[in-house]
Amino acid sequence: MTLIAPLWLLLLVPVAVLALAYVVMAVRSRTAYAVRFTNLDLLDRVAPRRPGWRRHVPAAALLLMFVLLVIGFARPTAEVRVPRERATIMVAFDVSASMSATDVRPNRFEAAKQAARQFVAGLPERFNLGLVSFSSSASVAVPPTTDRQAVLSALDRLSTASGTAIGEAVYSSLDAIAALDSQEETPPAHIVLLSDGSNTTGRTVGDAAAAASGRGVPVTTIAYGTADGTIDISGREIPVPVDAPALRGLAEAAGGGFYEAASGDELQAVYEDIGTSVGYRTERQEVWMWFVAAGMAFALIAAVTSMLWFSRLP
Repeated sequence: MTLIAPLWLLLLVPVAVLALAYVVMAVRSRTAYAVRFTNLDLLDRVAPRRPGWRRHVPAAALLLMFVLLVIGFARPTAEVRVPRERATIMVAFDVSASMSATDVRPNRFEAAKQAARQFVAGLPERFNLGLVSFSSSASVAVPPTTDRQAVLSALDRLSTASGTAIGEAVYSSLDAIAALDSQEETPPAHIVLLSDGSNTTGRTVGDAAAAASGRGVPVTTIAYGTADGTIDISGREIPVPVDAPALRGLAEAAGGGFYEAASGDELQAVYEDIGTSVGYRTERQEVWMWFVAAGMAFALIAAVTSMLWFSRLP
């Protein structure tokens, strides 16, 4: 938290003096009271029960009110998350043959589609959402649109094929973002790429990361699957371990985040985290109203406790 007008904090000096004066007066009052009644047995019989700690509550609440109001005058600011009104999200979905591995139940492909459906359903309605599928090549299944049903229907139609063109998937996503026709200011864009393997064809991941970085479009990658994944090809069991380092490198070079998921539940949690991060932006805003509201609450506490216990306002 930072302060726009910190000089207002000088008002805390008289507040501190007031607090010190209250403590001194309380101590003197207690001493004088004790001296007046030296016979403690007589004091217990004739003196009314003293309010004890309660007598300090209104004063403490009042002093806290002064402190909070002074901080409010200093105009504090803080980083506040606010929802984006608009954004363009491209989901790049790996449909290579290795996605049929059953190390994730029922298999990587079906579990990933289910998680993607929930991600699509959870995005704000005004967000543009597009879908790119990639195997040996990449194609735009759905250009950026607010029509969620179009994306969901396209997810249902996906099928696996051979090859993994991660670089091409990024380029196709960038082209789809650039082709988005908008008469207003272009909304921020983000690519979310899910894959389980290495780039085997097409343009390199390094070139794709540089292109995304140059256009200011972060690429967040999800490494999906485990090191024990296998697929059956003509009766042969072929290992298809997930290649996390390659996807991590793409994300780091393109200014996005990197996630690993080894189950459908983990993938869903990853998508929820991504949805939260791309759906909000961080702004520095004045938060003086928080302190003023808290100060008014303490003022109310001071008034109510004083009225209830002592039948007077502090």
